[in-house]
Amino acid sequence: MCLAVPGRVERIYDADGTPMGKLNFGGVVKDVCLAYLPDIGVGDYAIVHVGFAISQIDERSALETLRTFAELGILQEGLDELREKQDESAES
Repeated sequence: MCLAVPGRVERIYDADGTPMGKLNFGGVVKDVCLAYLPDIGVGDYAIVHVGFAISQIDERSALETLRTFAELGILQEGLDELREKQDESAES
């Protein structure tokens, strides 16, 4: 099962003409394509699915979603998977 997870934009940058961002998902920071959200800014939250920010949401909604995922036991599993992928890419 794939989830779209909210993350907080920490930094925005350009990668060969593509708007990208560093988004924080509960301590895991990932590079995310921001092409679909041209007006997003640092400190904003976005719903991310397979490396693409697909929708901007307010902080209250993002935190509520993360809390619900945590209560359902989904969040930790997703964060562990992100950490594993982050560790694998760091080793390469």
